[in-house]
Amino acid sequence: MSRFPRALYSRGEEPDPRFTLANERTFLAWIRTALALLAGGVALEVLGLDLHPQLRLSASLVLIVAGLLTPALAWIGWFRTEAAMRAGTPLPASPLGPALAIAVTAAGILVTLAVLLK
Repeated sequence: MSRFPRALYSRGEEPDPRFTLANERTFLAWIRTALALLAGGVALEVLGLDLHPQLRLSASLVLIVAGLLTPALAWIGWFRTEAAMRAGTPLPASPLGPALAIAVTAAGILVTLAVLLK
């Protein structure tokens, strides 16, 4: 039976299953985070809160874009981590933490300004 992605599983040695499963749980946690970002961005705009409209829309778009990019970055992170474990090399750093910190901070600043300027 072939495993996906074949390019990953065809090289290196099989790591301890606990580490592979932990890597998968981390990937799924990032997917949940992406869903929360999407829901927050949609809710912020759809609820039509009495906030400065352009700033509210900007904050919504920041959250939605972050929610759209997170699964792709999570997949790349999962792949790179799994490849490192199979090769016995140090685990790579994830770009997701800093990227999401910047996006959520930007959205928070925009919402704060939208509240203050309504």
